Amino acid sequence: MIDNVHREITQLTPEDSFLIYDRVKDDFDFPIHFHPEYELNFIQNGKGVRRIVGDNIEEIDDIELVFVGSNLVHAWELHDCKSKKIHEITIHINHDLLDEKLLARNIFKSIKDMIDKSAHGILFSKKIAKDVAPRLIKLTKTDGIDYYLEFVSILYDLANSRNQRLLSNTTSQKRNFENSSKIKKVYDFIQENFDKKISLDDISALVNMTPVSFNRFIKKRTGKTFVNYVNSTRISRASKLLLETDLSVSEISFKCGFNNIANFNRIFKKEKNTTPTDFRTEFNGGIKRVL
Repeated sequence: MIDNVHREITQLTPEDSFLIYDRVKDDFDFPIHFHPEYELNFIQNGKGVRRIVGDNIEEIDDIELVFVGSNLVHAWELHDCKSKKIHEITIHINHDLLDEKLLARNIFKSIKDMIDKSAHGILFSKKIAKDVAPRLIKLTKTDGIDYYLEFVSILYDLANSRNQRLLSNTTSQKRNFENSSKIKKVYDFIQENFDKKISLDDISALVNMTPVSFNRFIKKRTGKTFVNYVNSTRISRASKLLLETDLSVSEISFKCGFNNIANFNRIFKKEKNTTPTDFRTEFNGGIKRVL
């Protein structure tokens, strides 16, 4: 299985604490992967889906909630699931969301213990998954400090919940695959230069690959072509500015590397299923982040 493991580039930026995706889907198309961010994954209407976490492989029931540790390999596959409306909420959590000094305090001991145990992957009970589901959904509609505090409160309740089960016998480990260093170099470069023109030739040369090989490489590890991945990064940054600043749509467009407003609006609508203006007004883009 190790030969097929990919180092995912998440959309979580260094300035973010965590990032939430709320979506309804009919398939899982991302390969077995790992990333340094922690991941909390909720699935509803997923009976028959196959979950892979470390060395544990199981078919899931209708609802589940799993906490995946840093760099622990994982994936969800459609397998025998017949549902066309699988509800998935994925939260990518920065590894330093809670400072070590903060976690050392008694009130956070249960959260620290849960984070430590997540190296094996943690499956929570169906009861806690059902109880927490409305709160996870509500997170995508909450803003400001309440957003952060509610998420920490959810972590606290999960940490103190009963009937948790560790999934993998082996633990997560720091992986040093050749492709991981290339992915990190690509990720860092795009994060630093998303507001500028980035050519396929330049970024291919950065990792000593031909443009054709690089496009194949990035598609395999992110599920997107190079152009689509750069655009997704720019739209992610634009979404953040739409929600957190009073800049005009036009200003945001140019700050995020788009050469004209029409192109920005077209790509934004393709990515988010809504216009930038409606996204800002209605705050229902299906993706939420916090500083």
